[in-house]
Amino acid sequence: MTRDLAAYAKEHGIKYFMISFTDLFGGQRAKLVPTQAIADMQTEGAGFAGFATWLDLTPAHPDMLAVPDPASVIQIPWKPEIAWVAADCVMEGADVAQAPRNVLRRQIARAAKEGLHVKTGVEAEFFLLTPDGMQISDPHDTAEKPCYDQQAIMRRYDVVREICDYMLDLGWGPYQNDHEDANGQFEMNWEFADALVTADRHSFFKFMVKSVAEAHGFRATFMPKPIQGLTGNGCHAHISVWDDAGKNAFATEKGTGPTGELGLSEQGAHFLGGIMKHASALAAITNPTVNSYKRINAPRTTSGATWAPNSVTWTGNNRTHMVRVPGPGRFELRLPDGAANPYLLQAVIIAAGLSGIQSKADPGKRYDIDMYAEGHKVEDAPKLPLNLLDALRAYESDAELMEMMGQEFSQAFLKLKRKEWDSFVSHFSRWEREHTLDI
Repeated sequence: MTRDLAAYAKEHGIKYFMISFTDLFGGQRAKLVPTQAIADMQTEGAGFAGFATWLDLTPAHPDMLAVPDPASVIQIPWKPEIAWVAADCVMEGADVAQAPRNVLRRQIARAAKEGLHVKTGVEAEFFLLTPDGMQISDPHDTAEKPCYDQQAIMRRYDVVREICDYMLDLGWGPYQNDHEDANGQFEMNWEFADALVTADRHSFFKFMVKSVAEAHGFRATFMPKPIQGLTGNGCHAHISVWDDAGKNAFATEKGTGPTGELGLSEQGAHFLGGIMKHASALAAITNPTVNSYKRINAPRTTSGATWAPNSVTWTGNNRTHMVRVPGPGRFELRLPDGAANPYLLQAVIIAAGLSGIQSKADPGKRYDIDMYAEGHKVEDAPKLPLNLLDALRAYESDAELMEMMGQEFSQAFLKLKRKEWDSFVSHFSRWEREHTLDI
């Protein structure tokens, strides 16, 4: 039964609804709608000019309507008179195919036809910076190995506690918070859920973290590599697939074979095989900015490790590879970074995994070495793209993945991302002036 948003407003004392959608670049767009108008909006949607956001639309296109999904509604904890609700983009009665939440919904429906339901969790790392974004907010956070630093997390206790309290109140099941491997960096974890729920929560989490940080006089960023020399912001995804009976289809009694020994079923191995097969193309979406490639192709950081992959390899419980299988019935994809679009991240994981199941893809050789110390010995594993342009070319060359994600989405994404790349390479940087002015 669909929740009635007008009734929800009356029950919870809501004065306004924030009807929100996410564009191709991960930008969160919204309209603030008074409760008195929400009944019409729930049926018809809030109107947007799609061209004014990062979607491949023109000023000549008709209104794009963002139709709220009542199942996603969240009463904003720090502004309880407002409710946030994720929306699906529609134009002239049809879904906007390139809109990220619609892309994800199509992948979920495709999996459901196979009797499969993807459940995921994300580890969304972020930095707390000064308001100008130029340095970390805590001048005392200077340890060479700051991960899990007890004093440092307590100096930002007020921010971390407030966010965690909100997640507790929302019923997300947060279970641990920590200072991460870079100075000024934090991670907060909550329970895994169905892919669409995780994507909505991931989207709201980024909004919440930024809002709470601002209220405390800081600036939160999920930028992949905001500080040179420090570990970047990852967004590791934990993935499992369940059948219609509610059984984990990835789980198996430990048996033979490289995945069976780790408790990952044959179907799970094929899903993983799809991730490995499409990894280079995947990077265009999991690592979608110019800055992303300063994280996955970074030199050693001050802490001693980047905690990011640069080769397409998988392993058991070993964090130096692109994929690790830490225990039975699931695996962790360590490729994505903080710039990943919450909806496209989930969509491309499902698309690649279903491709692997359909083709019975082999994940390839399992490596159990320390890739940071011995990665140079691995000669037959593909390298991840060196920059955004290489990633976009890899995506365009992967006809199967493009088709799985949808041609309208794929063409729109490539078009706008190429424009972004062109803007970057035409920019004259300080480095160029310092190093080449007198040549």
